[in-house]
Amino acid sequence: MIRALPRPRAPLFGVPAVRRWYEDELGWPTTGGEPVELLTGLSFDVLEMPADAGRAVLRRIPYTGPVALLRSGRDGNRMGHRPKLLMLIAAGGAEELPGILEWLEWGALTPDLTSRGTGDRMPAPSFPTAAPPSGGPPANLPSSRGFGSWEAAGWLRPPEPGREMENSLPAPRLTAVGAGNGDGGGAPDLVRLVSTAATECHRARLLRARNAQSDRACGDQPLAFSNASRMSAGTRPRSLTL
Repeated sequence: MIRALPRPRAPLFGVPAVRRWYEDELGWPTTGGEPVELLTGLSFDVLEMPADAGRAVLRRIPYTGPVALLRSGRDGNRMGHRPKLLMLIAAGGAEELPGILEWLEWGALTPDLTSRGTGDRMPAPSFPTAAPPSGGPPANLPSSRGFGSWEAAGWLRPPEPGREMENSLPAPRLTAVGAGNGDGGGAPDLVRLVSTAATECHRARLLRARNAQSDRACGDQPLAFSNASRMSAGTRPRSLTL
C-alpha cells in the first residue's frame, strides 16, 4: 500500500517567513530578492526623517500609524549615515509632500524630510513577536529580533495584522484648526504630521549645530539660518501658526 508523504511545511524562519508574514498577514507586496524589502506607493508611502527629529514627533503625536527605525548602514542601494525614522502614510502622500512643505513655508529649510512613494522601497523590518497596543509609547529600540532585515530596520510602532491599515494612515486632507491631530486616537492628517515633522527636523538641525556636530561630514548642507532669525524677519513658517 502506497502511503502519501506529508507535504513539507513552510519554513518557520528566515526570508520565506518574513515575506509570507508581510504578504499574507498584511497584504503588502514585497520584492523577490534578499533581504526582503517592502514596495512603497501601493499600500502605503513613507515619510522619512532623522531619528532624533522623528522621536520628537512621536512624543508629540500619540498615534501616527506604523513607524520603523532605519539604522545607519546600507539601505538597498543607499548608504545611510544617521538612523532614520520611517513613518507610513497613505499611498499618494509622497507626491503631496513638496507642495505641503511649500505651503507651510518650509520648502527650503527641510532637506532632512523626504518621502518614498511609487517605484521606491524600504527594508522590511523584523516582524514583531509581541506588538504593543495601538498608539502606545514607542520604545527607544525595537525589542524584537525577528527574522526580517533586522540589521537594517525594526518596528517602533508595528503594524497590526487584520486591521484596515490603508484607511488609518495619515492622508493629505486638510482639516479645521484643532482637528485631525490624533487626540481622538486616529492618525493625524498629513498636513499636521508634515508640519510637526518639519518643525522637529529644523529644531534637530539647530541642536546638532549647537553641539558642534559636523553636518558636512554626513553630506548635509549647512544650516542656512535659524528659525529665530526667520521670526525676527517676519517670515515665521506657516506650520508654527497651525
